[in-house]
Amino acid sequence: MEDFPWLSVLIALPLVGALVVGLLPRGRDALVKQVAFGVSLVVAVVAAVMATGFDTSGDRFQFTEKYWWIKAFGVHWAVGVDGVALVLILLSVILVPLVILASWDESGRSGGVDTPPKRSVKTYFALILGLEAMMIGVFAATDVFLFYVFFEAMLIPVYFIIGSYGGAQRSYAAVKFLLYSLFGGLVMLVAVIWLYPLSAKSVSDGGLGHGTFMFQELNKMNVDPTTAKWLFVGFFIAFAIKAPMVPVHTWLPDAAAQSPAGALVLIVGVLDKVGTYGMMRFCLELFPGASKWATPVVLTLAVISVIYGAVLAIGQVDLKRLVAYTSVSHFGFIVLGIFAMTSQGQSGAALYMVNHGFSTGALFLLVGFMIARRKSARIDAFGGVQKVAPMLAGLFLISGLSGLSLPGMSTFVSEFLVLTGTFTRYKVPALFALTGIVLAAIYILWMYQRTMGGQPKEQVTGMKDLSLREKWAVGPIIAIILVMGFFPQPVLDVINPSVKQTLVRVDKHDPAPKISGNVAENGARP
Repeated sequence: MEDFPWLSVLIALPLVGALVVGLLPRGRDALVKQVAFGVSLVVAVVAAVMATGFDTSGDRFQFTEKYWWIKAFGVHWAVGVDGVALVLILLSVILVPLVILASWDESGRSGGVDTPPKRSVKTYFALILGLEAMMIGVFAATDVFLFYVFFEAMLIPVYFIIGSYGGAQRSYAAVKFLLYSLFGGLVMLVAVIWLYPLSAKSVSDGGLGHGTFMFQELNKMNVDPTTAKWLFVGFFIAFAIKAPMVPVHTWLPDAAAQSPAGALVLIVGVLDKVGTYGMMRFCLELFPGASKWATPVVLTLAVISVIYGAVLAIGQVDLKRLVAYTSVSHFGFIVLGIFAMTSQGQSGAALYMVNHGFSTGALFLLVGFMIARRKSARIDAFGGVQKVAPMLAGLFLISGLSGLSLPGMSTFVSEFLVLTGTFTRYKVPALFALTGIVLAAIYILWMYQRTMGGQPKEQVTGMKDLSLREKWAVGPIIAIILVMGFFPQPVLDVINPSVKQTLVRVDKHDPAPKISGNVAENGARP
């Protein structure tokens, strides 16, 4: 089945599912949920079957497809995955059915609490499936223009999910998200259009004679340094907003506070990874010289994000905003690993994208279950939960410990690789980033103490523990966190070949180890 169009099928399946869900008759909410869940499971199975055929020793991009789309402008429907794209697609297709399961009872409510529905249940699930198709497409695209189309198309379902199913300030949060994202997208569009004439005359020195948006061809461009710097900035601004990095992060806490918890898992767990994925794939590889030029500034912003996000997380009184600010801090670590430009740093960053998606996804799902019970997202609305809902408290603790990168959790491996890889080349940023570990322990453990510890508050005494459906929604994520904490090698084996290709493109090699004194690299004394 080498010629089977795996990626096109993966993109089409949830789109067809969204159309089927949208055509179901009103009032058949149970059928809508069953169809949406069934479609998401089929997508996950197809992705898993495809992944078994990925050859870590083969070509970098596999399952490739290339068809003319807009021939006059050199635009192709071109898809393919390397190791990093593959694991991010798998992250997406695993989280979607769990989000649907977790949203089974809250999907028709505003903000996930017991208030009148703002939209129909079938609209909500159709938007989730449409979003899944966009997520797969953005990671699979190997034509830069096609990547941009998916990059912008993701805004549509997210905007309507926040604006229609969010909390009291949902309109403000949805518009803020849209404006930030559109600004970043428009800046990137200028850079994307600029690539077309450049590629016609600069690819392989001799030029192609026509413009192209194909990543593999653009990767051969020779662009003058000044132009490359402007192009890098255009792409980087869009990706920094999406990531999100300080100072263009402020849309995330507002969106997090107002979004339904299930959709928030996909927004923070997957969509934000498009930013860091884009930095690794496009910023570094298309503009290697400009990436080196920008590295000191980017590393500074990454360290600021690590510390600033953690400090603000400590001061939050809203559970969703707290977890959102922890993500700002975590994304700082990811960007730090990417621009350290070492094999350990970039492998750790790619692995961190996956592990953060599961860790934060579990936290947001459990926070959503708590909010649905208590009808409040405020931390002071809880207390003593571990005595009335021990399963909820136990899984919340495991998710929290994963958020602070405790050894034995999947995120520890990622963070260790990022810090080790950064320290070998940039010691000062790595040392400053270490403070993020201490701050993470503070915001996670203090959050747990205030919500779960002590005597149950009067309003908490009747809180129910997790239902069977809720256990099935969060249980697989907890299992993945624990398994990958002890055995991350299979994922790293998939990621590492792509990381090596990126480092070759930016002409970076891991620093040679310094043994002692004047010992030479070959171990002989001069």
